[in-house]
Amino acid sequence: MAKTQKDMGILFPFYFFLIFHQIASGAANDSSQNFQPSDSIALDCGSSDNNNPAFDDRTWELDINHKFFPQQGQNNASITSTAVHPPAIPVPYQTARLSRSEFSYSFPVTAGQKFIRLHFYPDIYGDFDSSKAFFSVKAANYSLLRNFSAFLSIDALDGYGMVKEFCLNVEKQNFLNITFTPDVSTKQDSFAFVNGIEIISMAPNLYYTSNPHSGAKLIGEDEPFTIKNETALEMVYRINVGGSAISPANDTGMYRSWEDDNNYLTEAGYSVLAVEYHDLNFHFIKPYTAPASVYLTARSTGNIDDKAKLRSYNLTWEFPVDSRFYYLVRLHFCEIESAMNKSGDRVFLIYIANQTAEDAADILYWTYGKKFAPYYKDYVMPMFTEDGGDQKKVNLSVALHVSPYDWRSSYIDAILNGIEIFKLSDNLNNLAGPNSYAQRIWPSPPTATSEQRTKGTNSRTKIICIVSGVVSGVVLLSIVLGFFKKVGSIDRSSTWWGPVSFSKTKSTKTPSSTLPSDLCRYFSLAEMKVATNNFDDVLIIGRGGFGNVYKGYIDNRTTAVAIKRLKPESAQGAQEFKTEIEMLSQLRHLHLVSLIGYCNDEREMMLVYEYMARGTLQEHLNNSDNPPLSWKQRLQICIGAARGLHYLHTGSKHTIIHRDVKSTNILLDEKWEAKVSDFGMSKMGPTSMSKAHVSTVVKGSLGYLDPEYYRRQQLTEKSDVYSFGVVLCEVLCARRPLIRTVDKKQMSLAEWARSCYHNGTLDEIMDKHLKGGIAPECLRKFSEIAVNCMVDNGSERPSMNDVVWGLEFALQLQQSAEENTSLKGELTSEMKGEDEVPFINYSEDEGKFTCSWEHTSELKSGETKTSSSEHSSETNQYIKGMSGTVFSEINNPQAR
Repeated sequence: MAKTQKDMGILFPFYFFLIFHQIASGAANDSSQNFQPSDSIALDCGSSDNNNPAFDDRTWELDINHKFFPQQGQNNASITSTAVHPPAIPVPYQTARLSRSEFSYSFPVTAGQKFIRLHFYPDIYGDFDSSKAFFSVKAANYSLLRNFSAFLSIDALDGYGMVKEFCLNVEKQNFLNITFTPDVSTKQDSFAFVNGIEIISMAPNLYYTSNPHSGAKLIGEDEPFTIKNETALEMVYRINVGGSAISPANDTGMYRSWEDDNNYLTEAGYSVLAVEYHDLNFHFIKPYTAPASVYLTARSTGNIDDKAKLRSYNLTWEFPVDSRFYYLVRLHFCEIESAMNKSGDRVFLIYIANQTAEDAADILYWTYGKKFAPYYKDYVMPMFTEDGGDQKKVNLSVALHVSPYDWRSSYIDAILNGIEIFKLSDNLNNLAGPNSYAQRIWPSPPTATSEQRTKGTNSRTKIICIVSGVVSGVVLLSIVLGFFKKVGSIDRSSTWWGPVSFSKTKSTKTPSSTLPSDLCRYFSLAEMKVATNNFDDVLIIGRGGFGNVYKGYIDNRTTAVAIKRLKPESAQGAQEFKTEIEMLSQLRHLHLVSLIGYCNDEREMMLVYEYMARGTLQEHLNNSDNPPLSWKQRLQICIGAARGLHYLHTGSKHTIIHRDVKSTNILLDEKWEAKVSDFGMSKMGPTSMSKAHVSTVVKGSLGYLDPEYYRRQQLTEKSDVYSFGVVLCEVLCARRPLIRTVDKKQMSLAEWARSCYHNGTLDEIMDKHLKGGIAPECLRKFSEIAVNCMVDNGSERPSMNDVVWGLEFALQLQQSAEENTSLKGELTSEMKGEDEVPFINYSEDEGKFTCSWEHTSELKSGETKTSSSEHSSETNQYIKGMSGTVFSEINNPQAR
């Protein structure tokens, strides 16, 4: 009796799960919640017997002498056959239609968006061995599969079939043709086959964009990405996060299969939420978007007591996908935990393919405080290899991180309920990638015994070895032949200009172009249109007086680039266009943006640069939705930009003066490395020792323009130093350099910052996000550098070499202060000469900031402050005594 009670205790959670699953499945299958498709076709190919039970509780139609398969013309060549090894699920996998020549099915359908599902069971059918089947599939004008092998794509030969699911739009009521074509170029005895076909009407705009202004978020861009009816999709993953697999019969009327996430989660940890059943409030999305059981199960990072461990823990799923395609990633959310009651309770970060998708995800904010309200967010991610190589598979990851600003939320936690990933067709209506993963048909197979596994696979072991050996040999031979062919094709007439860019494609130079083709790569207008999807507005990443800047892809869409397209009426004309090419093509440095090439075709002028993923420095400072940069990040960015300018002034044969240094011309790459950009206004400095300046027409940006240069129209490298001093003030204060709507004394940031510095009140205009985070010595040194850069007399300004040294010293002071401070939150400014200075402290236990007032050393009437010049002298003496290892070896700069 005791043993029975013990067994019951062990099995209780299992029974509880079964009860919950039935309740959840019942909710999902409520006929009032489900979508009713106008077309619902399920064809059991090659079958003449409808007595076998189907896996999804549907009646599958037979294709023998059926209206969908007219037995005439080329289709007479196809035959039907039964699998030698009986499948675990008879319908639709027991029989197949096969042919060594092309055959087609023709389905009468209504207009609208459709699911197309192709079912395959790779086995031996009479004289047809599926290991030799390589074929292509087209539906309407879309290439769904090419050189496809079900045998190579399935993950295990265990008696279970596979399904490939696609989505496309039918413009008007008509016949939808699906054509299977054997690839005889791969194997002479190749053939095509299919076991089952589904065509199901999709709920309108379930995955397509109904409103062009509310499309998916294109990762790294501001504009929405619209998925138009002309696009075909391939479903590659559909995941019920934290829950069990969901069969087609338990979907919302559209017979979709949902997998569990165990095979994709990198570390399960403590992430599965306890199951609680609630009535869901479908206020924001349609009830048929996903089954209710998707929203009633989830994983979270877990709001554990060990905060340090939690901050280091990431909840990550990894999905191998074909490269060179865009992907739609849909994330399903539902706040199902009773502890979460209001917006801000749970705020977290979402990364897709290691790029930020959401920096403050808050489900209750999205649902206006409504709990148990399902919601989803769509993202589009281009998946191209970074080096432009031919890698067929890349990793698309979805990661949840707790917010680094966890004092803003009540709980340090993240949550996700479901994931759907779709491949988007390219400009050639192609979805075909290499043979790869296809979704296993539900349900997952039971574990086979050793005897069963041996019996079921021995007959095919030799086939696998032979096919693998042949394929490997063909691939290796192709690589070797391709290499020698590529080497032999390179000659001096090619447009592959090695010093600037090594490309996989050639361009034809326009005869009328007068620009220096020997300096960098030339692109045709046609190539630029392909790179930017015909200059699609959704790819615009910047705008200016010169025109728009687009994000694009070159070299068969494997390399991301930034493309500056000049407007015909742009003030930056052909001469500045040529200047930038001549300047940048001869300069190579870690902190200068690289010019890849240009286009001068049919009166279109464009410059092609390396793509800088994090945009401009200004975007992270002034009225930005981006998370505020830390002080150390800002220092490192300033050091990088200063190194770039120093190289311009001293690292090349002649001094180059940038003439337009500003925060929008300092770009940041994925690793936050700063690079100086936009050399259209650059000018060669004095070419002889007898002349210290260049007389030229004044050009530059208001707020950053050197007053001495403006007055005298004499340009020196110290004009860049002045502008950089304004950038330093901008970094410290996080405001624009010129604001005309404020008090006159505050209008110019340069003037206001200098005034506050000399009055000892610089902390009053400092960025509020930096209060309490800067070591006083570091702030004193940084502000001294900025003010010295902006002195009226240019000859008294430091060189960029001095600026680099000074900034690196300021960074060293900050790091030393942090290492010597028990609580980093206690760093504050001593620039203010008052009795009380606020100290901002961070409490690890309470997870929030508190503000207290503490007394500092008092300045009595007889005492005097140390002047800025005294500080400068003392600091300079200290710099000279410091070890050279602290600073950059930039006295003898080399291009990197």
